[in-house]
Amino acid sequence: MADTDIKADSGLEMNISDSESASGDNGQGIPATPKKEPKIHKYLKYMVDIQASDLHFKSGARVHVRYKGELRPIKGPPLSAEEVEAIWFEIMTDQQKRQLAERGASDFAYQLGGSDRFRVNIFRQRGTLSVAARRVNKTILNFDQLCLPKSIYKITEYHQGLVLLAGITGSGKSTTIAAALDYINAHRACHIVTIEDPIEYLFEDKKALINQREVHIDVKDFGEALKYLMREDPDVVLVGEMRDAETFMAALNAAETGHLVFGTVHASGSAQTVTRVLDLLPEGSRDLVRQTLVFNLQAIICQKLLPCIKPGIARVPAVEIMFANPTIRKLIDEKREDEIGKVIRACQAEGMLDMNECLKNLVENEFIETSTAYAASPNPQELKMRLKGISTGGAAILG
Repeated sequence: MADTDIKADSGLEMNISDSESASGDNGQGIPATPKKEPKIHKYLKYMVDIQASDLHFKSGARVHVRYKGELRPIKGPPLSAEEVEAIWFEIMTDQQKRQLAERGASDFAYQLGGSDRFRVNIFRQRGTLSVAARRVNKTILNFDQLCLPKSIYKITEYHQGLVLLAGITGSGKSTTIAAALDYINAHRACHIVTIEDPIEYLFEDKKALINQREVHIDVKDFGEALKYLMREDPDVVLVGEMRDAETFMAALNAAETGHLVFGTVHASGSAQTVTRVLDLLPEGSRDLVRQTLVFNLQAIICQKLLPCIKPGIARVPAVEIMFANPTIRKLIDEKREDEIGKVIRACQAEGMLDMNECLKNLVENEFIETSTAYAASPNPQELKMRLKGISTGGAAILG
């Protein structure tokens, strides 16, 4: 969809009428079926058509999509609470409805025929339903297509240890991990097992054999999946988000016993990531786990997605890349992780990259505006100096 199709005052124009059903050709090239399609399909197909990333329903409000990073309303009247419930309940299972009733929220994945997959979160707010659905592109892009630094390929070369992807929700962590797994899939004869809630990317076997387990569908919960993980003979494992001590300890145990493990953490930097995962644990066990982390952590990739000014690219990742070299391991061992940033700056020759250096590169290569870089920087004043050609360098860390 071209930019000229955006209506500033009335929202995005949907090209599918409310009355259209699955009988006859619906303009998408889909053959007629005797059964009427669920109403939500017209919204999902519209997302695919315009390449929107997210779809939002709120009772009493117009439907919105996130298009090129901006949240925009779709042209049409607000939907009542009853309409929102009817549209979404039509595709939900009894189990998902029960989960919503009991917990006030439900997560699930929905496949639109042979088209894209959607990650759905439906939740109650102020007594009514709201929904956020993210479109998961069925095409897995590689690191180069994602505009990631070349040194990130190193995370695919490990055969053992823990690789953590850090960032807020929507920062592209899952997309980067998918690129890493697909690269391994294409270059290594191994067994990859993913445990996801829900599955976000569908992989096809290449050199590797890939099994993807979806929580609540293939297995009861993360605990059950992790319990049987080692019996499945994996070489590479994705455990998804490390949200509690059980998940982190299972991932660390898998890394310690000779597997390459990928996981995600909500954190903004490498030092904060180390602190974050240790804070998941009871205080009495942190020192012992810290020692295990010293020997098994391989890399931390911290990522943000920023609006891009290059034609044809909506958003571009800004990343901090930390590889666990002897100096990094020593800092973690000595509880000096707050000094990790200095090591990253001093070890760019090893492929490490700090966030400000990445932002500087993105500005100089005309991927992002300078104002965007300053807003995303952990230290805008230092970034300003770098953009002026004043290097902050990297002093010796260990005495």
